[in-house]
Amino acid sequence: MNMALVKRVRSERSPVQPRRNSVFSTVDLTRDGKQIGFFHVPQSPHDDAWGTVQVPLAVVRNGEGPTILIEAGNHGDEYEGPIALGELLREIDPATINGRIIAIPAINVRAVEAGTRTSPVDGLNFNRSFPGDFNGTLTSQIAAYVHDCLFPISDYFLDLHSGGSSLMILPSAIIEPSPTPQGHKRNIAATLAFGAPTVVMVDNLGETRTSTAAANLQGLIVIGSEMGGGGLVGPEALDVCRRGIRNVLKHAGILSGPLDVPANANRRVLKVPGSEGYILAEDDGVFEPISMLGSAARKGEIAGRIHFLRTPQREPVILTHPIDGIVFAKRQPGRVRPGNCCFVLATEYPEALASALETGE
Repeated sequence: MNMALVKRVRSERSPVQPRRNSVFSTVDLTRDGKQIGFFHVPQSPHDDAWGTVQVPLAVVRNGEGPTILIEAGNHGDEYEGPIALGELLREIDPATINGRIIAIPAINVRAVEAGTRTSPVDGLNFNRSFPGDFNGTLTSQIAAYVHDCLFPISDYFLDLHSGGSSLMILPSAIIEPSPTPQGHKRNIAATLAFGAPTVVMVDNLGETRTSTAAANLQGLIVIGSEMGGGGLVGPEALDVCRRGIRNVLKHAGILSGPLDVPANANRRVLKVPGSEGYILAEDDGVFEPISMLGSAARKGEIAGRIHFLRTPQREPVILTHPIDGIVFAKRQPGRVRPGNCCFVLATEYPEALASALETGE
């Protein structure tokens, strides 16, 4: 993205005035060079009356180019993003960039320390906490700082996820639907530049409390990722993530050089079509997946079964695919309760490639 376009995109955005707050930082986001420190969220728990929670924050800056905000550790049991972002921060030389990288490698820091999806401090899911509340609990305060103080000074937002402990997901770059047609095209182009083997548009059933949805509403160019899952670190997914971060930096014009796009990049461009793409458990039992991750699904075919171990005389419940599609995500633990997500299906989305060609940007 050239600076003329950066200025035009910035001019289209409505200003956000930060709400009154007591968060403070040890890094100067306006200074050239590399700084790695924290932003501090004051807390007063039983064992620390005037303490803070320190959230890792880094800035790498050189000149007046575009700004990208990269976030990882949104959920504390998703590991590829924090690993790859930490490597980037250790390796990158400020002299090689044009603009600014703001990086938060463990944004949901207490969940990252605990290896849990939600924060052990307040039980909240960081990715359902936007726009946040500076007068709320820890998770709400961190979300408010990102929303009010970091989104307004950023042009791009790259949100690094994986499936966590409960899902296995195809290593993918994620298109976040924008509220404007032009914003949506820009999101698609940036997400294709990530260079993942699979690209999927996911709107989280219209959820507006996610970090990517909140960034979209402020007019940023938004890219997401889902790098494997199962509470594991997948070597192939980690390589996709490493390469994807640098590709997005090149797409933004912050790093120079051609994109490192492998032959299988963007091989499948899909979308989760809505609620009909989800297979949810309606019983309490043990889930047996039959369809495999990445396999083709046909409407009416058996997807899996739920077994009842304490009542062996009871036949298992059969789960069937509600639509034709590709198995994008599959539950990892065997134990299920009513409402647990067992599968997510995605369908072809050829319009994305056509839209990217139309951007002219």
